[in-house]
Amino acid sequence: MSSTSKALGRIASLFDEASFAEIGALVTARSTDLNTDPKALASDGCITGYGTVGGRVVYVYSQDASVLGGSIGEMHARKIVNLYDMAIKTGCPVIGIVDCAGMRLEEGSDALYAFGRIYGRMTKASGVIPQITAVVGNCGGGAGLFSRLSDFTFIAPDGKLFVSAPDTITGNYTAKNDTAGDKFQSEVSGNATRCASEAELFAAVRQLVSILPSNNETSNDDPEGTCADDLNRALAVTVPDGAAALIENIGDAGSYVEIRADYEPSMVTAFIKLDGVLTGVVANNACKAGADGKAVKIDNVLTADGCDKAADFVNFCDAFDIPVLTLTNVKGFDTSLENEKRIARSAAKLAAAFASASVPKVNVITGDAIGNAANIMNAKALGSDITISWNNAKVGIMEGKLASQITGADASAIDAGMSGAADAARRGYVDQVISAADTRKYVIASFEMLYSKRGEDIYKKHTSI
Repeated sequence: MSSTSKALGRIASLFDEASFAEIGALVTARSTDLNTDPKALASDGCITGYGTVGGRVVYVYSQDASVLGGSIGEMHARKIVNLYDMAIKTGCPVIGIVDCAGMRLEEGSDALYAFGRIYGRMTKASGVIPQITAVVGNCGGGAGLFSRLSDFTFIAPDGKLFVSAPDTITGNYTAKNDTAGDKFQSEVSGNATRCASEAELFAAVRQLVSILPSNNETSNDDPEGTCADDLNRALAVTVPDGAAALIENIGDAGSYVEIRADYEPSMVTAFIKLDGVLTGVVANNACKAGADGKAVKIDNVLTADGCDKAADFVNFCDAFDIPVLTLTNVKGFDTSLENEKRIARSAAKLAAAFASASVPKVNVITGDAIGNAANIMNAKALGSDITISWNNAKVGIMEGKLASQITGADASAIDAGMSGAADAARRGYVDQVISAADTRKYVIASFEMLYSKRGEDIYKKHTSI
């Protein structure tokens, strides 16, 4: 199969059958100094157009590696920029299928300027329409920024995502640490939302498109009364089962979609629906899956990576008017030297994301809510509209062990005197104290009450955090 056929075949794998319409098929490079046969520049290495995914209009570009490695030059970039212009005007998502050798060096400054134009359009579209990047080949150099300018990035096993190739990094080489590979990009850097085979990748993209709103002025909630799941269903899992299982059980049946699941397991971010309404969830996590598939306990602490992961997610939800639910179970901050380098900035970023978000915000304390880390997790003081606590939750200023090191008092005595949920409720820091089994119905009721919430009318361009 030719690369051109591959580029079209990938679109066909993603879109509804026979729904794709190509735009700009006759565009080719206008430069005369490429020293290349013009016939090799079909579509200038980029197939662009629109179609439907699950019946919804979506714009797409798919790079053609048979044309100078899919490298980006002036006209290649112009096609992508024009596609973005149409997507912004019509309020439809953009999916980029990337298989790109980077900048087309033969075009010199024209290619350099072309990259800048793509960055500009992706930034203009950010917060207006969802942007999804699927890395199925090379996505290197300047193209590596596409992953962070997009909202969601998926990478296939053959995909390579990098700004600097592994062999150019001092002291590194591909065999030692493939920093461009799918595992590194999804598990270590967190640039990739998920790594999967091409078939699984396109299925995941289709699923994501099906649940997200098309733009920041529309919703993708189910029509009233279509949720078949019992709104009063009792919770069947608890904290020891892990945050992912807990979130999935709170949401409508079959609605759970986790985001960046392989990155920083101490924080879980996911989409669910609650009575048919799309909701973003941020949760502290006290266990992860081990190599044998069994749950392994981890510290429920805030890390810099976890805060960054959660802040990015909250900012996306707020931009697209998606309500946010937090499940707080945190006892402090990770005390490693590596974490200390970034935690102040990252924790501040998360606090600012929650405080700035104007969407409905509900916080459920499911376990520990100790110290300033609990404040950062969408606490009442930070602007949570409704704060609910399980009746066995632990609320306090510091763990007994740490407090005893400072005060000299007995750690067990401090733990025994730790404020419980009822005490926090008496002071107005918690609105409702419930049993864990009732979580779903209380959360749904809270969001229904907050459905008509409007943001405060304060003039400000944006935070500087």
